[in-house]
Amino acid sequence: MKPLTKKIVAGKYKGKLLKLPSKTTTRSSKGIVLESYFNTLQFEIMDSVLVELFSGSGSIGLEALSRGAKRIIFMERDRDALKVLRGNIAQTDPAACEVIAGDTFETIAQTLARLKQLGEPAYFFIDPPFSIREGHEDIYDNMLSLIAKLPREAVRLITIEHMSGLELPDAIGSYSLQKRKKFGKTSLSYYL
Repeated sequence: MKPLTKKIVAGKYKGKLLKLPSKTTTRSSKGIVLESYFNTLQFEIMDSVLVELFSGSGSIGLEALSRGAKRIIFMERDRDALKVLRGNIAQTDPAACEVIAGDTFETIAQTLARLKQLGEPAYFFIDPPFSIREGHEDIYDNMLSLIAKLPREAVRLITIEHMSGLELPDAIGSYSLQKRKKFGKTSLSYYL
């Protein structure tokens, strides 16, 4: 069986093949979703910091890096996904990437401390495992409570990739929904 791969679409690492972890532990963002996200951010991503929660292969973060982001913080707990993620990072600019391994809900404090050291807010891209997967029934509730606790000074924009059938609230803590884009079964919701 051929390993699953995905190409970086644009920027200085355009065309680089990223390996994807097995579909049983993670799922990769669809091309159209990725394209829409980066069309929304356009030039804002240049010289910025992006935090990719539940990063899997790191395809969003590495695409951002390729398009000019200066620092990417990846958060992932799955052992196989971490191996793939580190291999993908090695093909780009490892000095601009940090991996925080462990349960996102437990390591978020570490990430926020790191952002404080860097002294600037970040774009947060959150793509949790779908709640239909075993052991993830309460993942969206946990995610909403994590977002509500994010300090404003740490955040430029929060983007959530989620099942289109999931009704996310108009406000999460002090963050309010700016827009939502639907791509079949997947949607992106932007909070500011």
